[in-house]
Amino acid sequence: MNGKSKFGQPLCATGRYYIMAELLEIRWHGRGGLGAVTSAELVARAAINEGKYAQSFPSFGPERRGAPVIAFLRISDEFIRTRTAIDEPDIVTVLDPGLLRVVDAASGLKTDGKIIINSRKSPAELKSEFGYKWPVAAVDATKIARETIGMPITNTAMIGALLRVTEAVKLDSVVDQLHERFGARAAGNIEAMKRAYKETVIEG
Repeated sequence: MNGKSKFGQPLCATGRYYIMAELLEIRWHGRGGLGAVTSAELVARAAINEGKYAQSFPSFGPERRGAPVIAFLRISDEFIRTRTAIDEPDIVTVLDPGLLRVVDAASGLKTDGKIIINSRKSPAELKSEFGYKWPVAAVDATKIARETIGMPITNTAMIGALLRVTEAVKLDSVVDQLHERFGARAAGNIEAMKRAYKETVIEG
């Protein structure tokens, strides 16, 4: 999906958060059925509703359950001309920690980028185990998803983690999208997102 709009201050890395930059590029790594493509789309729609430009798309067609899936998300205060895959993301979000041993999720991550991982391990443990040189954020999104929506679908929890690390869009903007997408099932997904937002741990 693509959309346009304008928003306020330029986004740049400051401390634990990203405050909106001219172009923010996020790459999502998940498996079919975990909702990586849906996550990117929901955040893009929230950004558009805030008056930003945004686009989201999967790497290869629709998700296949269980297979590795990549989704791309761009948000900007100016019209987004590029429509290529994101090879050098500002942020990488990993919905399934098992993928860290299957794919190089951090490939191309910018020097000042961040990686957000669904894991029971601490950021320090993840950095040590995988040799990451970037700041790492971690949250047990699987546990949160089981306790809030009754199944290990981690996408809405990982949106909460993303919004803890960035200020790309407001939580309330995504809440609106969750109501629109999930209807009567929105409450659990909103709880998952808000819990992950609070429980995400970030380490530089």
